[in-house]
Amino acid sequence: MSHIALVTLVVRDYDEALSFYTGALGFELVEDTDRGGGTRWVVVRPRGTTGTGLLLAKAKDEAQLAAVGAQTGGRVGFFLHTEDFAGDHSRMLAAGVRFLEEPRHETYGSVAVFEDLYGNRWDLLQPA
Repeated sequence: MSHIALVTLVVRDYDEALSFYTGALGFELVEDTDRGGGTRWVVVRPRGTTGTGLLLAKAKDEAQLAAVGAQTGGRVGFFLHTEDFAGDHSRMLAAGVRFLEEPRHETYGSVAVFEDLYGNRWDLLQPA
């Protein structure tokens, strides 16, 4: 096994999730295929990368809908690495991304926690 290809993120709506991830975060749309019955195969990932992507999966029932925004129990569950922390932080703030703290400079790098449109917590991180 060479790498994890996709991580599923359960979302309320495909198009609102696409708008956030491609607009506010600047991810690229890799695939958006209609699978019939109101489902789609929607994959996004950070622009210019070929690594792990997010499979945006629309909640199908009440149990899945209840998990939207709480998929990691309120912990930071996603780690978005950057090579330009200050630039990306500023761009994301201007795009309306909600940061939960001011940037911190730790021994492991510069970091700030933000929420996606559903409340899932992410680290924006520039490793040291």
